[in-house]
Amino acid sequence: MSQQKTGAEHVPFGNQLQITSFLADTMALFKGVVLIANVLPVFTGFWLAAYFTNSAMNPNLFFLTIIGSTLVMAGALVLNNWYEVDIDTIMARTQVRPTVTGNISLKMTLALGIALSVLGFILLLFTTMEAVIYAFIGWFTYVVMYTMWTKRKYTFNTVVGSISGAVTPMIGWAAIDSTMHIVPIVLFLILFIWQMPHTFAIAMKRYDEYKAAGVAMLPVIRGFEMTKRQIFVYVACLLPLPFFLASLGTTFIVISTLLNLAWLALAIKGFFVKDDLKWARANFVVSVNYIAILFIAMVIVTI
Repeated sequence: MSQQKTGAEHVPFGNQLQITSFLADTMALFKGVVLIANVLPVFTGFWLAAYFTNSAMNPNLFFLTIIGSTLVMAGALVLNNWYEVDIDTIMARTQVRPTVTGNISLKMTLALGIALSVLGFILLLFTTMEAVIYAFIGWFTYVVMYTMWTKRKYTFNTVVGSISGAVTPMIGWAAIDSTMHIVPIVLFLILFIWQMPHTFAIAMKRYDEYKAAGVAMLPVIRGFEMTKRQIFVYVACLLPLPFFLASLGTTFIVISTLLNLAWLALAIKGFFVKDDLKWARANFVVSVNYIAILFIAMVIVTI
C-alpha cells in the first residue's frame, strides 16, 4: 500500500517538472523577453495609427496584426537560435538554450522557425501589403543580414540589427494607414537609435563571452572607450526626437525629455567611472526601462 501511494505521488511531480522544463525551453527558444519587447512597438504603432486617422478599433485587424507580426518575429528568433548554436555553446548566458542542451533538435528548430515565419506572413497578408513588406524587411534584416552575415564579421552588425527592431511600429501603423506620416517615421528613428546604446551596453556586460565566441561587437574590436563615446553620441541623438511628436502633447514631451536627459547624464558619467562593467549594467537597465516607459506613455497620453 505504501509503495503504491509513493509511486502515485511521484507521477504528477514528474509531470510538473517536465512541463516546467518544456516551458523554460520554449521561452529560451523564442527568446520570450525579447519577443514581448518587440510586440509593444507593434501595438503602439497600431494604436497611434488608429488615433491619428480617427479610425475605429477593428478587433479582427488588430489580432491579425499582433499575432501575425509576433509569429514572424518568433520565427526569426528561432532561426537565429538555429544558426548560432555554435556561438551559444560558448557563451555562458546562452548555454541553457534547448538547441545547445539538445532538448530540441536543430532539425526541429529549423522547421519551427520556417513554419512560424510563413504562418505569420500569411496572417499579415490579411492586413495590408505595406505591413507585410515592413515585416519582411525586419525578418530578412535580422535573419540574413544580421545573423548570417554581419554579426560574426563586422562591428556595424549593431546598425544592421537595429533596422529589424525599428520597423516594428511601422508594421502596426501600416496595418491601418500609410507610414508616410511623421509619427511612424519618428518611432522608427527612436527605436533605431535606442538600440545602438542598448546593444553596446549588453556587449560591454558580456565582453568576455563575445570575445571567446569571436563575435565582432564594438567593445571587443574597438575597446570600451570607443564604445562609451558611441553610447554618448547615440543617446544625445535621441534628445530632439520627442519634439517631432508634439502632436502627442506636452506631457509626453516632458516625460520623454526627462528620460533623455537622465540617460544622457549616465552616458556622460561613463567617461569618469572606474568600473566600466557596473556602468554598462546601469546603462542596460536604464535603456530597457526607457523604451518601455516611452512607448507605454505614447498610448496613455492618447487614451
